[in-house]
Amino acid sequence: MKKTIASLLVALMASLPASYASAVDQLKVGYVNTQRLFRDAPAAVRAAKKIEQEFSKRDQDLQRLAKQLQGLQETLEKNGVTMAEPERRAKEKDLGELSREFQRKQREFREDLNLRQNEENAAIIERANKAIKQLAENEKYDLIVQDVVWVSPKLDITDKVIQALSDPRDGGK
Repeated sequence: MKKTIASLLVALMASLPASYASAVDQLKVGYVNTQRLFRDAPAAVRAAKKIEQEFSKRDQDLQRLAKQLQGLQETLEKNGVTMAEPERRAKEKDLGELSREFQRKQREFREDLNLRQNEENAAIIERANKAIKQLAENEKYDLIVQDVVWVSPKLDITDKVIQALSDPRDGGK
């Protein structure tokens, strides 16, 4: 779809009279790299640290559960043939239950983590969009795009947006 739009723009520009073409040449266009915003903007860095702190205890619990599961698996593999049948079946049952519990907790952890990351990313994008709009108005941009296949580095205004998100007047949020 993006290629179609680009093709239409090229065809449109080629069909314009010279006066329109010169107006198109004077368009001020900028590009914002969203991935860099999520990686480099101070708000994104703070959000990542905040999420890491929120989820560190659950992550540690999952790691402990994984070690427990691995230990039980190794015990069964190592001693299973020498164990009495009822004891081996009990250990296998414990292993199955622990494995299901681990998978459930791991799935819930991933879902909760993704939800929190999406919440934080939405807040960052909202603030970035406000900063981009302000930048466009202040510097008289005609068009600012995100998520393109390729863009000339001279059009990249991501650093300006990151700077705007870092502005102390913004409260550093």
